[in-house]
Amino acid sequence: MTPPRLIVGLGNPGREYAATRHNAGFWWLERIAALERVALGVEARFTGRVGKAGSELWLLEPQGYMNRSGLSVGTLARYYRIPPEAILVAHDELDLLPGDLRLKLGGGHAGHNGLRDIVAQLGSPNFWRLRIGIGHPRQNQAEAVVADYVLNAPRREEQIRIDEAIDRATAAWPQLKAGEFERATQALHTKPKP
Repeated sequence: MTPPRLIVGLGNPGREYAATRHNAGFWWLERIAALERVALGVEARFTGRVGKAGSELWLLEPQGYMNRSGLSVGTLARYYRIPPEAILVAHDELDLLPGDLRLKLGGGHAGHNGLRDIVAQLGSPNFWRLRIGIGHPRQNQAEAVVADYVLNAPRREEQIRIDEAIDRATAAWPQLKAGEFERATQALHTKPKP
C-alpha cells in the first residue's frame, strides 16, 4: 500500500482548547513530530502548522477551527499533489471508548465536522483515519451536549486511557510511516492486557 505523504492531526487552535477531547489528533501529531524531530511552524498559505520529515512526508495541524480543517488539508494536498489515499488523519472519535483506537481507509464522517470539511475539500472520503476514542455523553444525543463534551477536558481516568492509546498509536508509527497498514491495524486494534 502507498506510504502516507501527509499526516494530519485535528484539533482546535488556541490555549483554551489545548486540553480538550477534540484535540486528541493534535496530541498524537505532536508526538510524531517529536519522534521525527520536526518543528511545526505556522504557514499562512496552508492555514496550519506544518513540518516536513525527510523529503516526502508532511505533518500538518490545521489552524482554522475544526469545521474548517479541510481548507488547510485540501490546500496542502493540492499544492504538493498528494492523493487522498496518501493522507492519514488522526482525530477524536465519539463512537469509541477512551483507550480504543481504530485505523481505517475511507468511510463517512459520522457527524465529525473536521472530517466532513476534509471530505468536501478533497472531493473524496478515501483517506486513512486514525480514530482515537474519547467516549460519548450517551445520556444525551443533543448536538449542544455533544459540542460541550468534545470542547471540555477528559476526566482524569479517561485522560489516562486516551494517553495509553496515543502511546500505542505512536509505537505503531514505523508501520504507519512505511504504509504497512495491515500490520499497524493489528497492533492498534489489540488492546494490551491489564
